[in-house]
Amino acid sequence: MAVNVETLEKLERKMTLTLPVETIQNEVGARLRKLARTVKMDGFRPGKVPMGIVTQRYGYSVQYEVMNDKVGEAFFNAANEAKLRVAGQPTITEKDGAPEGQMAFDAVFEVFPDVKIGDLATAEVEKATAEVTDAAVDRTLDILRKQRRSFAQRAQGAPVEDGDRVTVDFAGKIDGEPFEGGKAEDFQFVVAEGQMLKEFEDAVRGMKVGESKTFPLAFPADYHGKDVAGKTADFMVTVQKIEAAHLPEVNDQLAKSLGVQEGTVEGLRADIRKNLEREIKFRLVARNKQAVMDALLAQAELDIPKSSVQAEIDRMIESARADLKARGIKDADKAPIPDDVFRPQAERRVRLGLTVAELVRAASLQAKPEQIKAQVEELAASYEKPDEVVRYYYADNRRLADVEAMVIENNVTEHVLGQAKVTEKALGFDELMGQQG
Repeated sequence: MAVNVETLEKLERKMTLTLPVETIQNEVGARLRKLARTVKMDGFRPGKVPMGIVTQRYGYSVQYEVMNDKVGEAFFNAANEAKLRVAGQPTITEKDGAPEGQMAFDAVFEVFPDVKIGDLATAEVEKATAEVTDAAVDRTLDILRKQRRSFAQRAQGAPVEDGDRVTVDFAGKIDGEPFEGGKAEDFQFVVAEGQMLKEFEDAVRGMKVGESKTFPLAFPADYHGKDVAGKTADFMVTVQKIEAAHLPEVNDQLAKSLGVQEGTVEGLRADIRKNLEREIKFRLVARNKQAVMDALLAQAELDIPKSSVQAEIDRMIESARADLKARGIKDADKAPIPDDVFRPQAERRVRLGLTVAELVRAASLQAKPEQIKAQVEELAASYEKPDEVVRYYYADNRRLADVEAMVIENNVTEHVLGQAKVTEKALGFDELMGQQG
């Protein structure tokens, strides 16, 4: 086998392969003879079909199969011999003008790039920090109490206040005509929790049982009900019932009802703080990792293989269609999604993946078994039965591979933070929790 490799542009290469015709023919003959021993055909006993008929029926498909296998094998061997890191699949076409007794093929393919990472000491990274405050613990405690609140009917003549659960009848009209979804009886909602539009809540606030009121309500332009979006309706509302909310006291009984082992208020607050600290840690790790990856990309020089970008786009489109299908969208698997929708994101992912891989190789940042074990245990810590979660991860190599990738990203983050110009920024608890983690 003779090999010739030439550079077409940037990462694109062309390799010329030659194979003896005899090699192809011998393999085709061997496979047809093997097939003849088992093939079934009307009028013949198994294994007794004449070779001529077997060749006539299956010769073309076997020839195609052998050509694919042999040329693919030749390409793989030649690429290894030339120490080429091939990205994606080659495009192989037969070539005219081969010497007698030979077949020639052109294989056009891409190689992975050389990645140059600049001096990380010049990279600038903003590292976020945050702490769990007593106020944050108090607010979480209030949410837990609210989840366990009870409601009791207010005294006759008492007006609606924020936090009350009201039962109302209402009917709305636009230009004097009723509209779908504009009428209900015995409808319940809690005032000031955003379940209803502000104008509706403002109208009900201060009303008493048995009282009716008519008021205008302007639907926002982006309202989910397209038929009424941007229009103004006239509503009539009548209050049927008003119930005041009663929150459970913060005491040992509440702690026990929430499953706190010690069954004390101090234990409950400590439990809340521990959970918030775990959540804050995950959010800080995600935010700082993003900042590090942005800084790393800014320091990297590389060309990206088109085939890798296309493969990533195909994966993202497949995932998007699966998501549409899960939402019950009809014919989601045929949804027309242009490549360009995902191209910028796919290019970034490929660029980042190659850059991280190069840094991991150059700085020996591979995940160690003890790091993977610690990460699994940390992921399992928030569950009721951590040991079962640990076993769940170790029972599947794919799940462990996901954890390994997480550890490698953490290693890269720590490595870059240890070398770059780092500016710390203290974030308020609410500011961090309000961001997407």
